[in-house]
Amino acid sequence: MAPSPDDTPSAGNTSEHARPGRVRLRRAAVLAVPAAAVTATLAVLTAQGALGVQFAISGMPFTVTATELDGNGFAQFGGLDNMAEGSPNAGDTGGQVLVVTSVIENAKLTKLCQSVDLGGTNLLITAGDGSTRVSASDLTTDSTFLSGDASFNNIEIGNDAGTLDKAGPKGRGPIGVFSQQADTVHIKNLRQTNYATTAAVFKLPGLKLRFSGSGC
Repeated sequence: MAPSPDDTPSAGNTSEHARPGRVRLRRAAVLAVPAAAVTATLAVLTAQGALGVQFAISGMPFTVTATELDGNGFAQFGGLDNMAEGSPNAGDTGGQVLVVTSVIENAKLTKLCQSVDLGGTNLLITAGDGSTRVSASDLTTDSTFLSGDASFNNIEIGNDAGTLDKAGPKGRGPIGVFSQQADTVHIKNLRQTNYATTAAVFKLPGLKLRFSGSGC
């Protein structure tokens, strides 16, 4: 759900961003590592970039962790997020970030933590520490790094993203993009570097928002 793409060996991510002025993602390879048990390479070969979200991202990555995630209806495919024109965070990528989009139709998370590094301090959000877990429907995350210990039921790897049907309409990606889907997903010790998160409904029991010297 940040260290922004560090491209460390353990993360196993490789990415190639479009240069300024380019509006097409010609070729990219994304390695998603959701678990030691299941490792899938998501090769993205699209004529146009696939948008995981329908808003301009800030370009500031954030970290999301949870001790456990349980989801029904899981889909994952490559995508391209875009920053607002003139964003100071665009760097030399033209304001584009290559991401892995993960969609879970119904998700529950334990001890959710989200932090954003603001430079010298962190905006920290926590929820779901008590008996009631965080819950979300149509949860979508655009990530550059994802890790944890995961298990899947009835996983399918190598689908055309435009044909996905296990995570509902929002879990269907662009035609021609490599993807995977599963009936259910369970991840322990989840850690994500995200650029965007959306949900139809997001319930955060025990929500706490504060500034902190350390992140998640």
